[in-house]
Amino acid sequence: MTHSVKSNRQVLVVHKRIKQLIAVTFITVSGFAQQKQSEGSAATGGGGNAGAQPSPAVKAAPKAYKDIITAKAVSCTGLFIVHKVEDKIYFELPDSILNHDMLIISRLAKAGADMRSGSSMSGYAGDVLNESVVRFEKGPNNKLFIRDISYSERVKDTASDMYKAVMNSNIQPISLAFDIRATRKDSISGVQHTVIELTDIINGDNDLFFWGGSKGKFSVAGYQPDKSYLQYVKSFPINTEIRTVKTYMKVANNTANLFNGVLSTNTPAPKLVTVELNTSIVMLPEKPMQARYADDRVGYFSTSYTDFDANPQGVKRVSFAERWRLEPKKEDMQKYNRGELVEPVKPIVIYIDPETPAKWVPYLIQGINDWQVAFEKAGFKNAIIGKMAPTAAEDSTWSLEDARHSAIVYKPSAVPNASGPHIVDPRSGEVIETHINWYHNVMKLVHDWYFVQAAAVDTAARTMHFSDALMGQLIRFVSSHEVGHTLGLLHNFGSSSTTPVEKLRDKKWVEANGHTPSIMDYARFNYVAQPEDSISEKGLFPRIGEYDKWAIEWGYRLIPDVKTATEETPTLNKWIIARSADKRYWFGYERSEDDPRSQNEDLGDNAMKAGEYGIKNLKRIMTHLVEWTKEDNEGYDNLQNMHVQLFQQFNRYVGHVLKNIGGRYETFKSVEQPGPVYEAVPEAVQSEAMRFIHQNVFITPTWLLDKKILSYTGNYPMEIINALQDGAISKLLSSQTLSRLMNNESVNSKTYTALQFFNDLYKGVWSELETKAPIDVYRRNLQKLYIDRLSFYVKPPAGTTPLKSSEISAVGRAQLVMLRSKMRGALPVVQDTMTKYHLQDLIEKIDNTLSTK
Repeated sequence: MTHSVKSNRQVLVVHKRIKQLIAVTFITVSGFAQQKQSEGSAATGGGGNAGAQPSPAVKAAPKAYKDIITAKAVSCTGLFIVHKVEDKIYFELPDSILNHDMLIISRLAKAGADMRSGSSMSGYAGDVLNESVVRFEKGPNNKLFIRDISYSERVKDTASDMYKAVMNSNIQPISLAFDIRATRKDSISGVQHTVIELTDIINGDNDLFFWGGSKGKFSVAGYQPDKSYLQYVKSFPINTEIRTVKTYMKVANNTANLFNGVLSTNTPAPKLVTVELNTSIVMLPEKPMQARYADDRVGYFSTSYTDFDANPQGVKRVSFAERWRLEPKKEDMQKYNRGELVEPVKPIVIYIDPETPAKWVPYLIQGINDWQVAFEKAGFKNAIIGKMAPTAAEDSTWSLEDARHSAIVYKPSAVPNASGPHIVDPRSGEVIETHINWYHNVMKLVHDWYFVQAAAVDTAARTMHFSDALMGQLIRFVSSHEVGHTLGLLHNFGSSSTTPVEKLRDKKWVEANGHTPSIMDYARFNYVAQPEDSISEKGLFPRIGEYDKWAIEWGYRLIPDVKTATEETPTLNKWIIARSADKRYWFGYERSEDDPRSQNEDLGDNAMKAGEYGIKNLKRIMTHLVEWTKEDNEGYDNLQNMHVQLFQQFNRYVGHVLKNIGGRYETFKSVEQPGPVYEAVPEAVQSEAMRFIHQNVFITPTWLLDKKILSYTGNYPMEIINALQDGAISKLLSSQTLSRLMNNESVNSKTYTALQFFNDLYKGVWSELETKAPIDVYRRNLQKLYIDRLSFYVKPPAGTTPLKSSEISAVGRAQLVMLRSKMRGALPVVQDTMTKYHLQDLIEKIDNTLSTK
């Protein structure tokens, strides 16, 4: 759900040397698996203390290996050979992994009880705290360094002068330095090994290995070493995992009240917070995956950098689409190129957290496996697999913290949401690992959505507790959506706009095709369907659609005989152009401010028609709201909540319509595609939108004000209507809307003009000035909002920034002058006392605004 969506992006990958590594064993504080080391030559001499601070003095030579890794050592082999010698921890690094890119990823393994607020989406087990690309390298004076690597600026040609210039301005910082404690030459492979001590790093509070910059988010500081300890280190073939328990002080307000662990004056008493942290050190692939350039016409998360090669007369910002590495087996490559489905060398496997309630596990797995049909379009079968995490009896080595494993992580949280982050190799955009966040209270979110959007047509939705079967299907849909994010897909907020509204009521068509071509849209359920349409859940629920299959094909299908991302680009462009004639393959960016086709929570190709159908269903639900929210021995909290949810749904329909006014369509194209990229929303559509607002917002929607419901909930009717109308007027008379109307008119005089807009607005807001009818309390409030907004543009309050556009001020002044004249003309014939008082008050407000004093 979370639009987000993209958080915590990095990577881990297979290194070719892992075939030489032995089976994984475990290291814990209480006991290490014993493993005898092969003997080899070792240098002799004194050694220094391990630590993070380099010494300027020349250190003595490392000690003999047997003097550091003594007979008391308990050791295991993986990415590093890790030794525990009494209370000391040593890493033994073969030279073969020096100067190779690695990731350090730190996560909350167990969160502190009081480290987050109740509404926070962060601070839960599994959350990523810090991500860094690093390299281990040898330095002078018997030192081994860790460099913090950035790929924000790149030059491909390492022999060019430009490469040297860029490198001279981008030296990578040395973040940590260690004394080399011993060396060893492996008697079998002949590879030289270097031993460093990490005791102080692991037992300390180092940002690179643990929090990074995340402490401030949770207001923790004042590390408590006496209340912190190492739990274990586990080493796997391509990664090493460190689990620590750490305790800090937490200040109620913010960490600004703590400086070097000392409390400032008047600071609230701190609390202690203890967390378990998991740190993964992961080898990135020696050869990065072949990248694929991102394209605005297909929605993928992207990894970006500045390329000094791409433009010989400047620089270019280059973005790689974020994708998992899927490759056919060598023996299947010819089949794949012929168009036959083949299994990938390494499928995408996503496990279900063992702590997940068992009854929801099958639905989460199905949500993952639903994507298999999309990968078949890219030439792969069984490319993505959801499965339950193995039990300890089935696999004692499996761990949720093992960075090789992807999972949906269950979080016992009141947060009504879910999110699909993933970890990415910044060199290529390759995704290999994800921890999808599954917050427990997402079930309330989907319940409330389905109730207000589908209860009019689905009897199963007319209750506060859905059946497990219905809730399971809702969970499945959310699972599919979040998995789509981990596969690299952005939200496609434009997808639902490609479906004609009337097709949403066509039972045969909508059940066959779905109400939106993309599950990555925020088009939850088919709220357009009417009871008489008899549409089943198949036509109400979202599903993997045509766009999703196309996007996976574009991102994952391999192109034969190409070796670089640049060589792929012409073919990929042709694919997009070939699909562009069919609107159902269109991608609408979620952050498009102007395009009314790209909105969340909307349906259909006409927001006004869809909204009218949606309102009909809301009115049906309103008449049964008391009955459908009732629970024995309970109060009216359910009724209160669902009345608010119903109002918010209505407000969404209004918002969908409002975006058409002053809007413009944004259709990304390459130069090979004809037609404009930007077009103003047609005049007829904007006029239709204004009529909708007049009929459903400016004419008071009294159907929202059911007296029986208000008597149970205590909600005030004027507050409900005022919130609705204030939102509409604020949007219509925003400087953004007015500026866009004027800008569109400057490009095309036949578009919907600012004067047409104000004429239509006058008819909707001020009709009583023409009919001389009494103005009720709701309309009086609406008209006050109108005057206040225009007055703001004509005479901004002291301390506010004046508008850059004098046109808006001029139009606002003209409207106020006209309205004052109309009000003065109406006053002599108005009979209603409150209407008279209201008009007199508004005239005085306008006089004050137009006054030069």
